Amino acid sequence: MLGTILRIFYIFIVLASTYSYANTISQQELIELKAEYKRPKDIPYPKYNPYSKEKLELGKLLFFDPRLSASGTQSCATCHNPSFYWSDGMATATGHGHNKLSRKTPSLLNIAWNEVFMWDGRDLTLESQVSLPLRATDEMNTNIKGLLVKLNNIEEYKLLFKKAFPTEEQPISQKSIEKAIATFERSIISEKSPFDDWIEGNEDAISKSAKQGFILFNTKAGCAACHSEWNFTDDSLHDIGLPSQDIGRGKIDKSRINMLHAFKTPGLRNIAKRSPYMHNGSLKSLNDVINHYDSGFIKRKSLSSEISTLNLTQSEKDNLIDFLKTLTSQDRPVALPILPK
Repeated sequence: MLGTILRIFYIFIVLASTYSYANTISQQELIELKAEYKRPKDIPYPKYNPYSKEKLELGKLLFFDPRLSASGTQSCATCHNPSFYWSDGMATATGHGHNKLSRKTPSLLNIAWNEVFMWDGRDLTLESQVSLPLRATDEMNTNIKGLLVKLNNIEEYKLLFKKAFPTEEQPISQKSIEKAIATFERSIISEKSPFDDWIEGNEDAISKSAKQGFILFNTKAGCAACHSEWNFTDDSLHDIGLPSQDIGRGKIDKSRINMLHAFKTPGLRNIAKRSPYMHNGSLKSLNDVINHYDSGFIKRKSLSSEISTLNLTQSEKDNLIDFLKTLTSQDRPVALPILPK
């Protein structure tokens, strides 16, 4: 990370600057800042669930199979739809029995790099997280024992589980379902965006306004305090001062005041295409989000120390939005699988 002195220098330059983008910071300083956002070369897989092609292909089938739900009408992809950047485009999710839930469906983009899961960070592994929406009565309402019986009665699934888990005495199990779906979900990665092309040296990949927005993002606007590194998240939980009756992490961690109203920091890849925003879908546009952080937040004891009045100009807000739009990639369409019968 850049040193405190260098960040203070950046802030001073941005606040005082009437110069062009080229004069705000030196080329070397910009190179160092851009290096923090370079895309990783490899997907991280845990030792207890290493990658295999067989597990990925099985996981994809399970992900898109509505038979995993109690109603037989909902699959993981019902809420995590690839056409909506692996969310559903709605303010809040729809669960079992078409009931509206209180929280927005988080995108699965780049979930392989996540360290905590769910809006309130209640789970620490992608594998164990898989079962939470399956078993939740207000989401997929699945009876796991009944699901195992159902899958064992499908010959093609029996064969596929055996191939994916050849050393398991009982290949079809809750653990194997979790591992297979998690393996597929780790393959859900946003493609390169214009921002990445710029990071790699193509100065024409993004506009002058977007370049200034990137500097603002890392300095005066303070966005990078939480939205850091290539996936633009610190994988932590913060109260950002959003009006809501939902106390988030506060339901789980009652010992720390700063966890009251705290929710996980989402990554920002393809963020311009993922409205509405926040854990409850209450902000409709990127402009609404920036205005919230600028001065629209509620001041309370649990408010994150990273949140403060920014006093952004309209031009600076426009710069930030132009930068955020450069994080949108042209992702390849997902070929839907033919499900076992």
